[in-house]
Amino acid sequence: MPKLKSIQHQVMVITGATSGIGLATAKLAAQRGAKLVLVARNETALQTIADELKSKGAQVRWLAADVADEEQLRRAAQIAKEELGGLDTWVNNAGISIFGYNEKISREDQRRLFETNFWGVVNGSLIASEELRQHGGAIINLGSEVSDAAIPLQGIYSASKHAVKAFTDSLRMELEHDGAPISVTLIKPA
Repeated sequence: MPKLKSIQHQVMVITGATSGIGLATAKLAAQRGAKLVLVARNETALQTIADELKSKGAQVRWLAADVADEEQLRRAAQIAKEELGGLDTWVNNAGISIFGYNEKISREDQRRLFETNFWGVVNGSLIASEELRQHGGAIINLGSEVSDAAIPLQGIYSASKHAVKAFTDSLRMELEHDGAPISVTLIKPA
């Protein structure tokens, strides 16, 4: 496993940074001295959170972007490198859920969930792995307890988190095979 920098010396990209686990991660990382690039779709919320963290001394940049759009997300890596001096950790946290019977959820909504939950992780992970291959770092993907066991009324969400687990596991194996100095972690909150 690669040796990671201590958090106070890291530049971190965090997607889904305006609520839940992403927001809690951003606040804790900022408190511990990490430089942050916060990514979410809600520009107003991003600005508010960035202002709050900056008022406490944190170095924060933000980017309103859709993680399903690879080019938008590439801008986060560019901001980390150009404005904060590098990239050490990328947290793929952005996600949405849908409650309901699979047969009653529109295909459009199911596709949108997969675009965010799965393709957002793929985009972020591959962008981060390109950046981290030379000097090392960490990719942290948010799965779920339903990454392992599907549940009713959250079928498409469960499917997306199963896909995140499979992708994360395979990426970890590929990077290990290449000897890349990148830690790949899947977190599965309950």
